[in-house]
Amino acid sequence: MKIFAIGDLHLGFAVKKPMDIFGDNWKAHENVVKENWEAVVKEDDYVLIPGDISWATKFDDAKVDLDWIEELPGKKILLKGNHDYWWQSIAKMQNVFQSITFLYNDFFPIGDIAICGTRGWICPNDSEFSEHDEKIYKREGLRLRLSLDKAKAAGFKRFYVMLHYPPTNDRIEDSIFTEIVEEYHVEKVIYGHIHSFGAREYQLKGYRKDTEYILTSADYINFKLVEIN
Repeated sequence: MKIFAIGDLHLGFAVKKPMDIFGDNWKAHENVVKENWEAVVKEDDYVLIPGDISWATKFDDAKVDLDWIEELPGKKILLKGNHDYWWQSIAKMQNVFQSITFLYNDFFPIGDIAICGTRGWICPNDSEFSEHDEKIYKREGLRLRLSLDKAKAAGFKRFYVMLHYPPTNDRIEDSIFTEIVEEYHVEKVIYGHIHSFGAREYQLKGYRKDTEYILTSADYINFKLVEIN
């Protein structure tokens, strides 16, 4: 059993929103993803998808994209991104699919590893951070702690964290997210959201103290799933 990750799929089968307006590398990107996915993922593997899954704004439209994911091999754990306006309550979504789990303020067990997570948010001192962001930032920190506390209470000692937003600002300073990650001795942090080639170079990647930070935006990883375990 292996664990893979790929974020920011930005699918739009129902809403007809092509991604190649953001660059030629996005042209028919879903075909590249599908080909690689089917080549490396087995039915007993897991795929983490940290947000920005569908351009749809309604669940019925997003379901076309989710059905596409459902048909791919493996078991999938999906996190909400900032563009996933279609996202509904877990109770409404969870029983619709066989191989998809929606992660929200909770954890999902894979063997002795607890996959914990929340969406995250822009961090203080980021060039885009405003007074409006402070409340959301703190709330997302509480949600991450809640997710880890649930896993810890269930007896887990190994933790992976999935975020949509990067866990630091563009200066790579400490944040509520990195502090919580260090406090709980999280082994890996999987995140996405970043697309701009220049901005990506400023994100936290590789090891920081004892935690590995893995950027999995689809275009950053050339639309090929990253094996994280």
